[in-house]
Amino acid sequence: MNARSGSERVTVATFAEMKRSGDPIVMVTAYDAPSARVAEAAGADAILVGDSLGMVVLGHPTTLPVTLEDMLRHTAAVARTVTRPLVIADMPFGSYQASPDDAVANAVRLLAEAGAAGVKLEGGRHVAPLVERMVAAGIPVMGHLGLTPQSVNVFGGYRVRAKEAAEAIGLVEDALALEAAGAFAVVLELVPAEVAAIVTEELEIPTIGIGAGAGCDGQVQVFHDLVGLSGFTPRHAKRYLDAERLMTEALSAYVNDVRSGSFPAEENASHASEDVVAELETALPIAGGRDDEGM
Repeated sequence: MNARSGSERVTVATFAEMKRSGDPIVMVTAYDAPSARVAEAAGADAILVGDSLGMVVLGHPTTLPVTLEDMLRHTAAVARTVTRPLVIADMPFGSYQASPDDAVANAVRLLAEAGAAGVKLEGGRHVAPLVERMVAAGIPVMGHLGLTPQSVNVFGGYRVRAKEAAEAIGLVEDALALEAAGAFAVVLELVPAEVAAIVTEELEIPTIGIGAGAGCDGQVQVFHDLVGLSGFTPRHAKRYLDAERLMTEALSAYVNDVRSGSFPAEENASHASEDVVAELETALPIAGGRDDEGM
């Protein structure tokens, strides 16, 4: 099965088949209907509704302020829009750390209410029991290792992880634990390419890289980074379009047209009949809209 060859909906089973066949998995992080529509039209296999929306869309300095309600709203917007890509929703900070019962209930909401096909959560061996419980409850789970943005305060910043041997070995062990727990894929963020390639070789489930080199089974990038709407392009991303410049030019033309009086033009307006206008003008004094005697 080649997920790029038709319009059949991509599933977690498709991911497994693409891993076996060596067909690269293409995932885009998007947060709303317009970006999801573009990602699907471009042929993306999956859309991740990431909690990075906190930084990219909502203006927060980190992902930590993103709420479950935020994720429900944005995931629903994406899921309503696309028909083919696999839609994965991030579980935001605080939605799965408190208790397994809360975590399962919150994940169920992302699937049942928002329409996601699966959820993603951060962490390795310490979350493996939770992943196992979620999978047993019928919730597809994608793992996330390496740089885990929800732990930015623990790490002390956004930087490459698993550069030293001990941490790299721990990363492999975390990935194997997630696989054993039933995760259907693992995101590897900001880890050395060589380490990511070893993890990919060790796992039977797909790895999706972001800043982890070309040796992963697939790649994920943020929509706004790809099209130049983020204001800053990370080293691991590639800007394919300067959309911010183009959009600024377009909106500047609109501002100038309004100020010069050239917009709206005749073709942008609709008109009432002369009878309706006459009746309206006659009715205005009765309605109190105009007092000719007082003028």
